[in-house]
Amino acid sequence: MYNHAPKEYQCPICLAIKGIENSDTLIRQSDIVYKDNLVTAFVSSFFIGDNPGHILISPNEHFENIFDLPKEYGHQVFDVAQQVAIAFKKVRNADGITTLQCNESAGDQHAFHYHFHVYPRFENDNLLLQLSNKKSTTKEERLPYAEKLRKYFERK
Repeated sequence: MYNHAPKEYQCPICLAIKGIENSDTLIRQSDIVYKDNLVTAFVSSFFIGDNPGHILISPNEHFENIFDLPKEYGHQVFDVAQQVAIAFKKVRNADGITTLQCNESAGDQHAFHYHFHVYPRFENDNLLLQLSNKKSTTKEERLPYAEKLRKYFERK
């Protein structure tokens, strides 16, 4: 409906969901903490300020933004976001949760594949003041966060 990806766009999220690891995506299979037939949840390749290890939830099919997202995918994204939020409370002792979802360039969407952010929050973490302070990370830096959440979901 309202699509803005360049004509030859190589979607980094689609690559990761398909299990492809190459220079066109920062997402590694070790980042994935949950996957079902509709959605995949993974640790973000970027840490924000002093709040590392937030989760992105994306549909397994390519939908650029909320305008194109079918309801059954949207419902599953939200259901998994709730499970991730609960996991953050239990596994990371989060004091709260912030969610964020951006659409189109003016809405700060950077990857042209629908994705929903779930941030664990901690007292005085200043996350909202630090959203522009993002740091690219290595798979080794992300691994401890992914392992904890993956173990949580395996036990469920």
